[in-house]
Amino acid sequence: MKKPKKKSNGFSWPNDARIAVVMTCLWENWSDGKGPPFSVQTTALRPGTHDRAAMTWGTYGGRAGVWRLIKIMDDNGVPGTFVANARALELAPAAAKQAIKSGHEIAAHSYTQDALLAYLNPKEEKALIERCIEIHRRITGSRPKGWLSPVVSPTALTEGYIAESGFLWYGDYNNLDLPCRVKTRKGTIVALPHTDFADHRALRLNTRDWFEVYKDTFDYLYANEPTSYLNITVHCHFGGRPLMAAQVDAILKYIKRFQNVWIARHDELAQWIMDNGVDEWTNQKRFFGS
Repeated sequence: MKKPKKKSNGFSWPNDARIAVVMTCLWENWSDGKGPPFSVQTTALRPGTHDRAAMTWGTYGGRAGVWRLIKIMDDNGVPGTFVANARALELAPAAAKQAIKSGHEIAAHSYTQDALLAYLNPKEEKALIERCIEIHRRITGSRPKGWLSPVVSPTALTEGYIAESGFLWYGDYNNLDLPCRVKTRKGTIVALPHTDFADHRALRLNTRDWFEVYKDTFDYLYANEPTSYLNITVHCHFGGRPLMAAQVDAILKYIKRFQNVWIARHDELAQWIMDNGVDEWTNQKRFFGS
């Protein structure tokens, strides 16, 4: 195994960990009679035709996938965050309670996967966020600490609404490498970057590709970029199926072989960032130490 390089940016994770890893499980549902605009099927139906195959394929997450992913993470001793549509919690409250019992976090992900913030006016957007908070509180017993918008489609106001509503972390960031505090006009929140390679990228390919991408990324960061961050992401309705779940189990077992890896829930990592006043790193300081 290649000897990792020493860190040079003056920052360290808890217990001097070389890398922080978070596990994101997207638990999604669509409005009644609807499903995701994609599936494993390669033959598209005529426009306007009710696609029952896609609709039922999208319900697998709450029926089976979420349970399998909870078990895999539990078996590997890995805490995770289930980013859930509020409707998913309403349909499968027992799964939500098991996730919490197993020590995992449940974060907010709009009401349904097709309730996109980008299509809403400010009043509608704010009302939707508050509705999700109340549903989470009713079913899980506490308000969610984090928010990730479906298909990462926020508005220019979302960041401020999330801070104003009392969330700890917010995940709609694709311009950051590392978690950090973000100051908004409505308060300070923690930014958690999302991934560029969720399991859907391997939807009609070899699912081993997903494993190899995360393995190679982990290996590179561990060896070359001390105090790095990796967000591993799957969907319950695809990543929870045996053909994909096998790769989830494999990547967790692989990462667990390494020392000095901090595997944390999103809220645990975000609270550490907030408590330690960690603001955005500059690449100049990270890579060249000046």
